[in-house]
Amino acid sequence: MCGITRTSLAELSANWNLERTKPRGKEIAKILAEHNYKDENLFLNSELNGNPIKAYPEPVCLSLLEYYSFVVSNPRKEAQNAFRTLARTTFRAFIYSATGYSPEQRKIQSWKNFHDRIDMTAMSVPDGYFGIFHEIAYMIVPMIHNGVLISDKVVPDISVGKLWAKYWKENNLDAEYGKPIKYEHNYPSYYPQSKSNPQPAYAYPEPALGHFRKWLRENYIQKNFPKYIISKIKDISIPSKTGQLAINAFSKYIKE
Repeated sequence: MCGITRTSLAELSANWNLERTKPRGKEIAKILAEHNYKDENLFLNSELNGNPIKAYPEPVCLSLLEYYSFVVSNPRKEAQNAFRTLARTTFRAFIYSATGYSPEQRKIQSWKNFHDRIDMTAMSVPDGYFGIFHEIAYMIVPMIHNGVLISDKVVPDISVGKLWAKYWKENNLDAEYGKPIKYEHNYPSYYPQSKSNPQPAYAYPEPALGHFRKWLRENYIQKNFPKYIISKIKDISIPSKTGQLAINAFSKYIKE
């Protein structure tokens, strides 16, 4: 779009702290400021088909396009042509069309991923007990509504399960509610975890359900969920924007 090489863009973004002090960088920084872009980096770490990539936010794309269309001493025709194209449509519509992306389709995919797991485990939890995955629907539904793509990388049932088991043991809840039992938990075939189906999981006595829900709301969501999301961003399982959307879904519980 800008009429520059991948290498030029990579060098500019990788060395932005230095480049922003040079003539070219100063001009780009001015345009970024006009777009109210205040991040220290020009890109977000993301993932495509399992590979780490750099994702450039909308204000950065538009700022670079404007710079190479009008500000640079030798304006690029490719940039000017792209700028004219964008003048006839919105940036989001342009990108969505080029990549085949649909926000509505994203939400449908999230519901499918969640539904398929619920469907596979609905009858596997023994009567008189509850399973962790069913109960974190309390978390999953707000995340979907907030635009988070639910997949094998972002459902926190394992994180919740481990911390709840630790809490259960430390507080000797066997004595109050009875012992948990194991049951078979299966993942849909398109989840990577399905290779080791069936997964052993714990089901907890139903009398402890109210205790669990209170712990989930007041302990896990408030204190541990942000840490879980940050870990997923750091290992590039999810982009930072997705992580922020997930945390925002529980803003009334999570204190800054």
